[in-house]
Amino acid sequence: MSLPPHAKSFLITEAVRGEGGLLKLPDGSRFMDRFDERGELAPRDIVARAIDHEMKRLGADHLYLDISHKPADFIKHHFPTIYEKCLGFGIDITREPIPVVPAAHYTCGGIMSDERARTDVNQLYVVGEAAFTGLHGANRMASNSLLECLVYGRAAAADITRREADIPPPPEAPDWDESQVRDSDEDVVISHNWDELRHFMWDYVGIVRTTKRLQRAKHRVDLLSAEIGEFYSNYRVTNDLLELRNLVTVSDLIICAALQRRESRGLHYTLDYPGLLNEVRDTVLVPTTYRTLAP
Repeated sequence: MSLPPHAKSFLITEAVRGEGGLLKLPDGSRFMDRFDERGELAPRDIVARAIDHEMKRLGADHLYLDISHKPADFIKHHFPTIYEKCLGFGIDITREPIPVVPAAHYTCGGIMSDERARTDVNQLYVVGEAAFTGLHGANRMASNSLLECLVYGRAAAADITRREADIPPPPEAPDWDESQVRDSDEDVVISHNWDELRHFMWDYVGIVRTTKRLQRAKHRVDLLSAEIGEFYSNYRVTNDLLELRNLVTVSDLIICAALQRRESRGLHYTLDYPGLLNEVRDTVLVPTTYRTLAP
């Protein structure tokens, strides 16, 4: 969960619920018992969907997480950062509830690698949150375990050392030719596309999905990709354009993977397929230049 958008998405730790924080509607009533017998202690995906459902049902911009029934010293000692941050927004969490909205982890999964952290791109290794090793479950970011990073980082280093003598030097990069492009006088288009991407990904590919919403998102992301391609052909490349391109690419991968799934599991929940498949299968998007990993 996080504070509403004007607070720049400051995350509220799950531990607040674990220490007795209560989720409440704008009228002060609790609602989690209607969604799960564990109430506020339900898993984060269930809690996020419940908040999302109630916000949409009521047309509310946010709901509330209330831990003010706990002693003030307890709150300040256990959650000093949250206390100070909220106080900066004029919210004293020892006396009043915290306005919250659900937060979603989009990039679960990652780039497939073998036990040596090698990808299907020659001489490219992946370790950490960008990697998909298969060692973590559906309610976990890709590979953000410190232990896994250490193990796979060491494995990658060992493999690189073993193969170093056989790895050719990288080719020289060609000179970047900007003679045929010009500075963009339409930077507003980039900022507008950025906002549009953020909004339709949240509305269509957010916490609760449907096939129709995903198809709409796919249509929009294809249009954005075409517009970005046009910018690349005619205007000087900027950091904002590069980041927008990367965001659109990742969004497209998320949408395509979600459309392939015919079940709801972990953070992927769709109203069209609310149940689980009998067999657990990964959704794997294969690049057109796929190759088998070398021995």
